[in-house]
Amino acid sequence: MKLRKKILCALLTISTTAALLTGCGKKDNKTFTVGFDAEYPPYGYMDENGEYTGFDLELAEEVCKINGWTLKKQPIDWANKDNELNSGSIDCIWNGFTINGREDKYEWSVPYVDNSQVVVVKADSGIKGLSDLAGKTVGVQAASAALDVLTDEEGQKELGDSFGKLQEFADYNTAFVELQAGSVDAIAMDIGVAQYQISGRGDEFIILDEHLNAEQYGVGFKLGNTKMRDDVNKALKELKQNGKFDELAEKYGLSEMTCLEP
Repeated sequence: MKLRKKILCALLTISTTAALLTGCGKKDNKTFTVGFDAEYPPYGYMDENGEYTGFDLELAEEVCKINGWTLKKQPIDWANKDNELNSGSIDCIWNGFTINGREDKYEWSVPYVDNSQVVVVKADSGIKGLSDLAGKTVGVQAASAALDVLTDEEGQKELGDSFGKLQEFADYNTAFVELQAGSVDAIAMDIGVAQYQISGRGDEFIILDEHLNAEQYGVGFKLGNTKMRDDVNKALKELKQNGKFDELAEKYGLSEMTCLEP
């Protein structure tokens, strides 16, 4: 009987030790759900293989590797992003998300991209500057930073009021179709997205030299979610230090726009 008890105790000790060792080596298996606009290249979009990718999504993947999280890419209706975040359907908004003017509405990561709102027109439109947009139809994505700039008293509302019409679109791919067809005269949008959109369209479109504003991108979390914000910030700094951040920025043609400090 004593021998049997000793054997049982030994087995229990081995089992407990193994469990502790497993626990020590186990990573946080949290699912990190990123809300993004699936038609917002180069930050988030569907590639030719039907996979969601982009600068922000690849960054999120690298952050998850560091933190031991599982990434869930959740495409959302951009106009409904706040409801998705506040309901807990997503953990953050990460997709060319402008900090400026929204500082108190979210817990923000460190800024990582310097951005500007610009205007794209057809090269033969005769529109050379912002003043030439008076009376014109200008397209913009719904709930976007460009829309905010053109309707906010502290932004370019006076310019926006001079337009014949400010037309909202669900995504910029549709807006470009309408610009090409002549249904709109110009599109206001982020410079990185504008450069990506026109890069594969030859010389048909140009970006006006005058910019609407300057701003920065960050990752937006629900107010109070400082723990996850801090975990993402720490990982972003590590990615900057090990060179992976700059590698991804170069891959997506954003090297000249990044502002993340090591």
